[in-house]
Amino acid sequence: MTESEALISVHRAFIGFNKRAEKVSDQILGATFVDSEPLYELLSTTNNQVIYGRRGTGKTHALKYLAQDVSKSGVKAVYIDLRSVGSNGSIYSDGNRQLAERASTLIVDVLQALLSEFYVIALHAIDTAPDPTQITIRLDDFATAIEGVKISGNVETEATSSQLGTRNYSAGLKIDPKEMSGNVNVGREISETYSGKRRETGREKVHLNFGRIGASLDGLIKVLGIDRLWVLVDEWSEVPVDVQPYLADLIRRTLLPAVQITVKIAAIEHRSSFSVLGDHGSYVGLELGADISADLNLDDFLVFDNNQQKATAFFKKLLFRHYEQSQGKNGLIKDPDAFMQAAFTQSPVFDEFTRAVEGVPRDALNLAAKIATKAFGQRIAMSHVRGAAKDWYQQDKQAAIKSNERLSGVLEKIVDQIIGERKARAFLFPSNIRASLIDQLFDSRVLHVLKRSISTNDEPGVRYDAYKIDYGCYVDLINTSKATIGLFEVDDEGFVEVPKDDYRSIRRAILRPADLEDDGSSAWGRPRS
Repeated sequence: MTESEALISVHRAFIGFNKRAEKVSDQILGATFVDSEPLYELLSTTNNQVIYGRRGTGKTHALKYLAQDVSKSGVKAVYIDLRSVGSNGSIYSDGNRQLAERASTLIVDVLQALLSEFYVIALHAIDTAPDPTQITIRLDDFATAIEGVKISGNVETEATSSQLGTRNYSAGLKIDPKEMSGNVNVGREISETYSGKRRETGREKVHLNFGRIGASLDGLIKVLGIDRLWVLVDEWSEVPVDVQPYLADLIRRTLLPAVQITVKIAAIEHRSSFSVLGDHGSYVGLELGADISADLNLDDFLVFDNNQQKATAFFKKLLFRHYEQSQGKNGLIKDPDAFMQAAFTQSPVFDEFTRAVEGVPRDALNLAAKIATKAFGQRIAMSHVRGAAKDWYQQDKQAAIKSNERLSGVLEKIVDQIIGERKARAFLFPSNIRASLIDQLFDSRVLHVLKRSISTNDEPGVRYDAYKIDYGCYVDLINTSKATIGLFEVDDEGFVEVPKDDYRSIRRAILRPADLEDDGSSAWGRPRS
């Protein structure tokens, strides 16, 4: 195969990359998984855990690889995708139905999915089980327990009352004959009906009764001879937020008490709700930190500006391993370095590619396809990376927020202030404030977290999160008068490409919550006098 043919094979592989982990075989999933140490070390502990990460950060890939890996040692793993659970998915988000009905439907569907997985495990275990009859009995017991799940709640009561009333009117004239007088009575009776309707509306209280679920589950695990069961719950944030705490309560009451079970939940942080507080400190759901840890966020692992060497090595391996699984691969390209040299004109170009994907593996695969389209038959140059990044931003990310006028307005304000005036691409936002507009831009991968919970010299004790604007959003300004000089302006040093580790010198580019509501002219973190 000539060099030109090898290059074409690389480009064809780029264009044909499968971008979604749920659509590829288990073999390819295992072969294309790349660990960003110590990611897998954290993920593979037997601690119950919530794994956060935006769409495209590799949550599904990581969970499925984990299921494969632990199964090699004989451990059982159950993977549940909440998007495909049950046949009544529309009920969960139907606002015309009571919360109790929606929650109970979801919980029963999840339990039925878990039961289906146990049937698969039982088929493999029944031939070697000391007493196969016990497995059948325990499966039936678990199925019966599912039918006993009860969740009830009332939202409003309505009462109608009516009353029948009679009014009498009379008048009289008395006349005595001897005195030429008479007696005349005039009467009038009126019947009236009074009716009224009274409606009382209050906060819905949902009562959960899982009955024998926990006990039957424990018995089933014992007769199946399971030493360790991993329950991997994916796409948590696809469940309506108001229903999520009741599913979390099922997990707390039935799965977490079993010492043989490890639970991992993949979720998007700002689209997740794990508990509902009640009276006197009571709650329904999972208490993060107490019942289950939430110490793993995939968004924190692959930011180029935090660790350039680590990010570059990861994405080099990622592309190479996907290339190895493609048809028509060139056998002469044997390692990630050889792959990079064959595909890119020079290493700084690949560094730019790594910077452009902003730590999101799915964006890396999508961007690779667009780059290959632009550079087809040529080695990838800087212009191909920047042009493709701009196209990917406009066609995917910007298009997703265009229909939201308010969201587009906030993004335009940030771009004008940070890129246009300050010639930077990052800003600070208070860590203790949850702004839905910032969350939505982050979820759309238009903003990216650079570092969490940092402070400034001007406001000691006040914590901020550092956000940076997507590479594709500003790349077309690189060769203009609005070109970005760096990430932050640092005292007495001008602009630097990589900020100091403690970020204490970051100044001026502070976004205040009020700036999301007004015209943005009031405050952008100007230094205090």
